Amino acid sequence: MKLYSDAALAKILDKDIFHLIGNVADELGVECYVVGGYVRDIFLERPSDDIDVVVVGSGIRVAEALKQRLGRRAHLSVFRNFGTAQVKVAIGNWQLANSQEPKAKSLEIEFVGARKESYSHDSRKPIVEDGTLEDDQNRRDFTINAMAICLNHSRFGQLVDPFNGIADLEDGIIATPLDPEVTFSDDPLRMMRCIRFATQLNFRIEDETFEALQRMAARIKIVSAERIEVELNKIMMAPHPSIGFELLQRSGLLQIILPELAALDIVEKRDNRAHKNNFYHTLEVLENVARANSQEPMANSQNILWLRWAALLHDVGKTKSKRWEPGIGWTFHNHNTIGARMVPQIFRRLKLPMGAEMKYVQLLVDLHMRPQVIADSEVTDSAVRRLLNDAGDYIDDLMLLCEADITSKNEVKKRMFLENFRMVREKLADLQVKDYKRLLQPVIDGNEIMELFHLQPSREVGVLKQYLKDAVLDNRVENEREPLMALLLEKARQMGLAIT
Repeated sequence: MKLYSDAALAKILDKDIFHLIGNVADELGVECYVVGGYVRDIFLERPSDDIDVVVVGSGIRVAEALKQRLGRRAHLSVFRNFGTAQVKVAIGNWQLANSQEPKAKSLEIEFVGARKESYSHDSRKPIVEDGTLEDDQNRRDFTINAMAICLNHSRFGQLVDPFNGIADLEDGIIATPLDPEVTFSDDPLRMMRCIRFATQLNFRIEDETFEALQRMAARIKIVSAERIEVELNKIMMAPHPSIGFELLQRSGLLQIILPELAALDIVEKRDNRAHKNNFYHTLEVLENVARANSQEPMANSQNILWLRWAALLHDVGKTKSKRWEPGIGWTFHNHNTIGARMVPQIFRRLKLPMGAEMKYVQLLVDLHMRPQVIADSEVTDSAVRRLLNDAGDYIDDLMLLCEADITSKNEVKKRMFLENFRMVREKLADLQVKDYKRLLQPVIDGNEIMELFHLQPSREVGVLKQYLKDAVLDNRVENEREPLMALLLEKARQMGLAIT
C-alpha cells in the first residue's frame, strides 16, 4: 500500500470532474469532500468509479449546480426524502470531448449533506440531523471508510483522517471509528459488512471489534433478509470466501443466518471412530471451487455465484442423515437427497432467487454423489448416460463440484479419486454430449402412449414412459420406433393394458 502526501492526492484527483465539483462548492460557499470507499481504494490502488461526496451543507444544491454546469453530459436524480442526489457522467464523453463512443461508461457521483445520526434500539433507520464533517465521519462504519479528501480549491487534495484509517490500511485491520458495540447496535448490518470487508480485503478484524461483534450477533435479527443476502453474495464472490464463512461461524452470526450450515461444525466420536468436521470440509470445497473459477473461467460466468452456493450447501443434509451403524461407523446415507430438499427452504428464507438459480443449486446438491458412485465402480456407458441425462447442461459444473469435494489428506487416495473422475470425464466426452441429449428422449412420447391405450394422464403413463426411457439409457434397444413399440406393448400387456 502506498502512502500519499496531500500534494500527491491532489495529483491523483487532478481530473476535471473533481475540480468542477470543488468550484461549484466554492461558489455556493460550502465545504466539499470525497469520502468513503473511493478514498480507501485510492490507497489500495483498486479501481473505483463510484464516488461519494459529502457537503457540509446541502448535497442536493451542489449536485443540481454540477448538473447545470455539465448540461446534457450528465443525468441528475434527486432523493429529497433522504437528502441525497446522484449525478451520472459518461466518462468517455467527459474526458474526451469529441468521443463518439455510443456506450461510454458512467461515473456515478453520490452527493449527501454532512449529518449526524441517532438510532432507536429496534430499528436500523436513523434519526438524521445536519452535522459537521466530524459528525459525518463519526457515523461511518470502519476507520478505513472514514477518510475524506477535500475538493475545495484552497485545500484541494488534503486528507482528513481523524481515526487513522491509513494506519489500519497499512496493518490490514478492520476497526470501527467509535465504540464497536455502539456501532453494531446502531446498525447491525455493519456486522455483515465488517466480515465482508475482512473477506474481500483479506484483513484481520481488530480484537475489540470482533469481540463486540460476537456480543452483538443477535442484533442481526432486525436486519431484513434482502440486506443480508446482498452481503452474503459479496462474501461468496470474494477471492477466498471461506474466510467470511469461518468468521460468520466464529462470531455467532451464522447460527442465526444459516443454522443448517452452522450445525455441521461438530465432530462426534464413538468406539474410537470419529467423522470429519463437515463444516470445515465444506469450506475446503468452497475454496476449491473458487480456485477453479479463478484459474479456468466457466463458460457461463453467471453460474459462478450459484456453483459456489452449491458447494456451500452440498453437505447440508448430513446433520439430518447422520447415523451410527455398529460395525460400519458413521454414515450419511441419502444426505444429498435430504440436502436437495432443504435448498428451497434456505433460499426462500434468505430471499435468494427461487427460479432457475435455486433449481441449479438444488440439482447439483442432489447429484453431487453420483459421479463418485460411478467412479467407484466400472464406468459403464449406461451409468454415464443416466448422469448426462440428469445433469443436462450443468454436467461440467457438476464434475467441477465433485472434484472440489475431494479434500482427503491422503494423497494416494486423492490421486485415485481424481484419476477415476478423469475416466468419467473421458467417457462423457466419448458419448458426444450434444448427440446424446438429442437421443435421450424416446421417440414414443406420453401423448402417443395415452392415445394408444386410451389413457388419461396417470401413473400408468408415467411407468410406461420411464420404462422406454430406461431401455434407451441402458442401451437395451436403439431409440427407434419399431423396437420401442415392441417393448411398449410387452410392458403394457404385463400391466394389464391393451390397445383398444
